[in-house]
Amino acid sequence: MRIVLLGPPGSGKGTQGEQIEKQYAFPRISSGDLLRAAVQEKTPLGRQAEAFMNRGELVSDELVVDMIRERIAAPDCRQGYILDGFPRTLPQAERLSGIDQGRRELVFDILVPDEAIIRRLSARRICSGCGAIHSFHSGGSSDAATCAACGGRLIQRDDDRPEVIKHRLEVYHAQTAPLQEFYRNRSVYHRIEGLGTVEDVFQRVKDVLETYSSELKH
Repeated sequence: MRIVLLGPPGSGKGTQGEQIEKQYAFPRISSGDLLRAAVQEKTPLGRQAEAFMNRGELVSDELVVDMIRERIAAPDCRQGYILDGFPRTLPQAERLSGIDQGRRELVFDILVPDEAIIRRLSARRICSGCGAIHSFHSGGSSDAATCAACGGRLIQRDDDRPEVIKHRLEVYHAQTAPLQEFYRNRSVYHRIEGLGTVEDVFQRVKDVLETYSSELKH
């Protein structure tokens, strides 16, 4: 089974990917993590990717797809895997569709209103010491200046400012609308309400997954 997670920044799709991985033992594959690891390990694909990055260019779709193809050929992906953060665009989805064509594919789109995303991300602070993420949208004081874990100074990242978040969401929606239509036409697309607790959202995902129980690895 191939599970594709869609959702805007701050929707919680990464957290849901972790929940699926924990419940069903499918490895969660992040294209960003793959890229960083390949560059760090100086693999052949990593060296190609680094060349793009050193020129200040985006890594090509073909190269990212090659990394995905190589990763999902690993033994731990035999029963299934989760793609988090890929595909991001229609051309990437079209290339991905040519890989592992006989495998069941399910696409979960974690939907959260833009207003809620802006509230979530603009209330997020990062510890400058240990890197811990602190969120104050659930009632804490966003004026807190220090990290409870290490005492480091809490800062707001530039891309967590409301005006930047709005732009990121505009870009995401423009890129994702064709993706949503692509997967609807393949009858694999599932809208998941992303508001509520982590457990609430995961139950909605599980309700869909359990209809394919014979293909799940427990």
